[in-house]
Amino acid sequence: MRHAYDAARARWRVRPKALLTRAQKDWLTRSGSLTRHLGKLGLVEVRVVREAVDLAWRDEAACLGLTAREPVWVREVVLSVDGVPFVAAHSVAPLPASYGVWRAMRALGTRPLAELLYADPTVSRSPLVSCLLTARAPLYRCAQAALASHSGSYAHPRLVARRSIFMRAGAPLMVTECFLPTLWSHKRIE
Repeated sequence: MRHAYDAARARWRVRPKALLTRAQKDWLTRSGSLTRHLGKLGLVEVRVVREAVDLAWRDEAACLGLTAREPVWVREVVLSVDGVPFVAAHSVAPLPASYGVWRAMRALGTRPLAELLYADPTVSRSPLVSCLLTARAPLYRCAQAALASHSGSYAHPRLVARRSIFMRAGAPLMVTECFLPTLWSHKRIE
């Protein structure tokens, strides 16, 4: 799946940027279920922010091999630990796949996407890539809203995100996870 990241190579990197903390680099490159890793910090809750038919972001469309106007199914959630938002996540699948191979994604409700991704041995995952989000990134705005709903407002913190593409029966599902500054201030993240 190397070609999937060629279009966004300038922003998304396999190796996290050197200026990040050790903890940030660790969380950006952890394999397996993010929900399971967060569960080691406390009780994880999934709050669905949005589920809808929409258009993929430009870099997502390029990575998924879609045209700019092809509809996709979008699921945005906030993962909280003990009531504190730690991750804003954005998942996108081509619309036909959301009625086919990834149809269970539409019925998750407040259950984590990890239930679909790690229980099925036929699902494969691309390498994780990461970047620093700019204020122009759509996920940055979602992350800011999650932070504002928790504690008022944040003065544009530096946000780091990771993404990968899961494949099942030839159909892609891209998951982008933005780590919120509340995670880095947690006493047990190391």
